[in-house]
Amino acid sequence: MPKQEKSKLRVIPLGGLNEIGKNLTVLEYANDILIVDCGLGFPDEDMPGIDLVIPDISYLEANREKIRGIVLTHGHEDHIGAIPYILRQINPPIYGTRLTLGIIQNKLSEHVLPFTPSLNQVNAGETIRLGSFAVEFIHVNHSIADACCLSITTPVGIVVHSGDFKLDVTPIDGDMMNITRLGEIGRKGVLLLMCESTNAERPGHTPSEKKVGKSLETIFSANTDKRIVIATFSSNVHRVQQIINVSANHGRKVAITGRSMLNIIGAAVELGYMSVPEGVLIDINEIKRFKPEQLTLITTGSQGEPMSALYRMAFSDHSQVTLGQQDLVVLSSSAIPGNEKLVGRIINELTKNGVSVLHDAVVEVHVSGHACQEELKLLQALLKPKYFMPIHGEYRHLAANRELALDMGMDARNIFISEIGKVLELDRRSAKFTGTVPAGKILVDGYGVGDVGNIVLRDRRHLSQDGLIVVVASLDTEARLLLSGPDIVSRGFVYVRESEELMDEVRQIAAAAIEKALAHRGKVDRIELKNCVKDDISKFLYTKTKRKPMVLPVIMNL
Repeated sequence: MPKQEKSKLRVIPLGGLNEIGKNLTVLEYANDILIVDCGLGFPDEDMPGIDLVIPDISYLEANREKIRGIVLTHGHEDHIGAIPYILRQINPPIYGTRLTLGIIQNKLSEHVLPFTPSLNQVNAGETIRLGSFAVEFIHVNHSIADACCLSITTPVGIVVHSGDFKLDVTPIDGDMMNITRLGEIGRKGVLLLMCESTNAERPGHTPSEKKVGKSLETIFSANTDKRIVIATFSSNVHRVQQIINVSANHGRKVAITGRSMLNIIGAAVELGYMSVPEGVLIDINEIKRFKPEQLTLITTGSQGEPMSALYRMAFSDHSQVTLGQQDLVVLSSSAIPGNEKLVGRIINELTKNGVSVLHDAVVEVHVSGHACQEELKLLQALLKPKYFMPIHGEYRHLAANRELALDMGMDARNIFISEIGKVLELDRRSAKFTGTVPAGKILVDGYGVGDVGNIVLRDRRHLSQDGLIVVVASLDTEARLLLSGPDIVSRGFVYVRESEELMDEVRQIAAAAIEKALAHRGKVDRIELKNCVKDDISKFLYTKTKRKPMVLPVIMNL
């Protein structure tokens, strides 16, 4: 008989469910908390001015003395990007593989923190002890080197967190995913599998990264008269390695542009994850010394991000590179959901300028780093978990992963589609949802973290949709006189010079509202006065224009 547990294991996702990115999962047992990953997300269209989105960690701040460490599966932004921000609030030790920590060190060098973070290197195959948890790092294939899934031994059983993975039997570098070890863990018995769901809707297997190498070879052979510009994810070290190898084979020099690309490739070369043949890599400032057909440029901007190197090239705003008919641009990536318009805009602009463009829909220049249905089923077959929680995806991805588990014969009652902040409690014999903890999105705007909330966002949306009317007036509340104004200032509502009659009417309504408030017996309440001006102008403008601009009364008492 297994020993009776005094506590239950609590599994609390604080990000990565019903969304792409912002991955963070908390495991809690008695007085110990383990954090798996700590990623960021990108803003939605209804978040004007927001740069990044990170998880709300108020639950972790309230329980900071219980946190034993953060364990990281790999070095992608959606798994490590929030670390510099959450380290302002909590400072647990961080554990990850060599490249993952190398990328984090680069990121942290750009931030000022009140303390020195504790970064601890772990190799695939090693196990670390953190309070009640023993965490084993298991090598998997992904679109970045040094990716791992985690086998976490807890007092109530083994929990496996898949991280992001795919089964690549011909990887560019290193070994294929360690399915032997996963099978051994499955034989021991797995209590809960938390499995990524990004490609759960796609049938079959994810193609090998080597397939891209063959496509690149074909492209380089067919375009010996052009400068080739390739945009890809900066973190896809293996893809960049293949581009450099093909370029070297064709006698081309390679220049790299884009800050994140330079950072990650710098870390990868320094740590030995990439090898660059002598004399192939040149500085972007040296490209004018070579003919176009002797050059390959590797750049950021495959997602159409404004301000990225490719975006600036497309819109003729890059200081070193101007694109034209002698160039071929290859987008070696697929658009992340939500970025399709941005990518389309860049393709249109490039094509308009006479640049040839190849992308995923035209030629096989990208393969996913995520497991498709057959690989997801293989992971379940190897681990044979008692309970299953799909993670990392929008609801449709989680639901598709649930269907795969049902196809594998799992009982529907043992599959838990969760949401951020929801608590799943487990012991050896049972699992159930038992309430929630605070969770949500913290918005990062410039240097401000969390200072833009729902009300500020609502105001930004309001301003962006309907514009602003400012009413300026000076009063003497003692003498009950309107001394000057009201003056009307309009921004983003109507073109004032063509709407003078409307602005005059607004001025009259504002004056009438102020006079009415001043004529009222008793003390003049400035807040009531402002509300009165606001309401009267809003009603008038809605009846006239069917629009609702933000009305901002500025009333000065002299």
